[in-house]
Amino acid sequence: MSKLKIGVIISSTRDTRFADKPAQWIVEKAKERPELDVEVLDLRDFDLPFFNEVASNAWVPTQDPKAVAWQEKLAEFDGFIFVVAEYNRAITGALKNAIDQAYVEWNKKVGGIVAYGSLGGARAAENLRTIMIELQMVPTRSAVHIGGGEFMKVSPLGENADISAIEGAIANSAKDMLDQLTWWGNAAKAARQNDLAQAAE
Repeated sequence: MSKLKIGVIISSTRDTRFADKPAQWIVEKAKERPELDVEVLDLRDFDLPFFNEVASNAWVPTQDPKAVAWQEKLAEFDGFIFVVAEYNRAITGALKNAIDQAYVEWNKKVGGIVAYGSLGGARAAENLRTIMIELQMVPTRSAVHIGGGEFMKVSPLGENADISAIEGAIANSAKDMLDQLTWWGNAAKAARQNDLAQAAE
């Protein structure tokens, strides 16, 4: 089977965000796997409007050209890794808006999570998992959680060390998440291809 194309979505758009550090780390880990083709999708680069369509594109074609461009980009991928900041026990507003700008482009694709915050972004990760289920995605069971002392070690709010300083605490979770991302990504890709074949008959 051909490589899985995976988009790494950076979900924070703040000027002083921490997200770039874990995003680059997980990109490097994913690129070590010959079965994955990885590309960063930075929400800063898409300038998405607040959702203002008649309905989801599951029901009505989207009109805003920036949202259409986002949908077209998402359609290129077999799955995603979300780099997730926790804002008030949930994902960022920027990520929720970006998710809501599409629907069919998320369907039958796998989603992994790298989350960070005082509790390792655990509540944001659970929030995102329920959203992925509604989008007919497959969320991986394992995720990477950077929290507590590890977060303070690598965050600008603390020691601002390189991610390698905490790799011993998070590397196994990353491996599990990427293993599951690959397995479910291939299964979902086969299902999508089967759907296309049946539709062409």
